[in-house]
Amino acid sequence: MCLEGIAEEAKACMKCDLGAGRHKTVPGEGPCDAEILLVGEAPGAEEDLSGRPFVGRAGKVLDRALAQAMLDRSKIFITSIIKCRPPGNRKPKVWEIEECIPLLQAQMGAIKPRAIGLMGNVAAKAVLGLEGVAGLHGQVFQDRYVITYHPAAILRRRELQEDLVSDLKKLKELSLSRK
Repeated sequence: MCLEGIAEEAKACMKCDLGAGRHKTVPGEGPCDAEILLVGEAPGAEEDLSGRPFVGRAGKVLDRALAQAMLDRSKIFITSIIKCRPPGNRKPKVWEIEECIPLLQAQMGAIKPRAIGLMGNVAAKAVLGLEGVAGLHGQVFQDRYVITYHPAAILRRRELQEDLVSDLKKLKELSLSRK
């Protein structure tokens, strides 16, 4: 399925209660031939209003980290596990993830990225069944996944910025080594 079709499927989705409360779905953005895919948790308030991923405060942190890692955001596909904002920015529920994960899997299949960054515990658990970003970040799993901190975590703990940048550099190296 092409990315446009996946985005349309996300926009039409009403499999869980999140669809009824959204302003816009946030299927993700980036080129269909992206070598790097970044996966967050779920859209926040700014994302829900704009329909674009990582445009709020955490998005500014991500943009800064990408620049420090010498990565061009326009060449990366950025999405989330959940395509609709949970009320009050709560963590997605397990069943919401189960309903939405096929869209992410379809995106991964369509893009075929060389490297995938899982930002935060929700993304790491949903995709790899792993938790504990502090102990897992920077490691490569299944030859293409790198777990890192969610940019929102840097808003609470600025000292994690260096780890996020380092992990993004690892994703860059991984994408280049798999050519």
